Amino acid sequence: MKKILAAALAVLLPFCVSLRAQTVYTEASSLTLTGKLFPDTPNPYHRVDTVRFKGFTTGENLQVRESSGLAVAFRTNSTFIRVKTEYGTIQYPMNTNGIAAKGYDLYIRKDGKWLFAAAGAKGNGNEDQELDLIKNLDGQMHECLMYLPLYSEVRSVKIGTSTGSVIEAIPNPFRHRVGIFGSSYTHGSSTSRGGMTYPAQFTRNTGIQLLSLGCSGNSKLQPYFADALSAADVEAFIFDSFSNPNPDQIRERLFPFIEKIQAAHPGKPLIFQRTIYRESRNFNTGSDASERAKMEMADSLMKIACKKYKDVYYIYPDATSPDHLASVDGTHPTNYGYTLWAKSIEKKVLRILKKYGIK
Repeated sequence: MKKILAAALAVLLPFCVSLRAQTVYTEASSLTLTGKLFPDTPNPYHRVDTVRFKGFTTGENLQVRESSGLAVAFRTNSTFIRVKTEYGTIQYPMNTNGIAAKGYDLYIRKDGKWLFAAAGAKGNGNEDQELDLIKNLDGQMHECLMYLPLYSEVRSVKIGTSTGSVIEAIPNPFRHRVGIFGSSYTHGSSTSRGGMTYPAQFTRNTGIQLLSLGCSGNSKLQPYFADALSAADVEAFIFDSFSNPNPDQIRERLFPFIEKIQAAHPGKPLIFQRTIYRESRNFNTGSDASERAKMEMADSLMKIACKKYKDVYYIYPDATSPDHLASVDGTHPTNYGYTLWAKSIEKKVLRILKKYGIK
């Protein structure tokens, strides 16, 4: 029996290897990258050129090189999609799973809408191996949108398709260029996959392209971030800038931050978001006091800012479910919480952008 099995394997193994070999790889950056704030970074998957822009801490320097918010748009009639990645630094946040941190999230357009198709990541220690993202596609031409890892620096992303099939870039499926700078919320902490960040959901829901620069724990109205944002080619900005700084930082930095960006982008809307309610406040009196102080400082200063500066707006997002269960760790929302957030700002943001011909 063993001899028969060995003989069968000897016959089948070359056949299986040949099937795996019938894969053509295309570098993702040769297709259409969406969500990219700075299109001309030396590494196409970095969000900021850290040689050009200075001042970042070591942690921030890594974060702006991570590919959070970026997605690849293409069309293919392949019967499968595989991904092979060359990683730089990979982070492993305790409150964010491996698919979101280092994996991929695929959507396929159906009846005019982006429908979830597949998500996946390789296990620890096997990240450089080929990932079978989706199999058994019907061989018809499909438009695809594949989100890149949230908490990883990637040097190369190769998309594998079947020999003889077509894979090609499609025009950017989203319109306009609206920058969004923010905290771990904007970065995507605690989402289960890359396409569930609130900027990604907002973009798919509205068709307005948000160019995300989320930096976990580090959206504190820093002047060097304002320098980078001042150089961005955008039509508007959205900010999640009151989640990380303490009240003193908000008081000292807010007005200079606004003035620096307005000097570089006169006449463009700057939409600031209040920080969301954190469930850790429910019984922790210290957390409640800290969050209340931040909110009160932001509220008072933004009331002045909206009168003092033209084209400055202040909106209230909401990621709290009626049952208060849409939180992963008391700070960061679940996927559903981020869906609530995206929906809560949609009409407000669209109404403001429309005033500037952005629709």
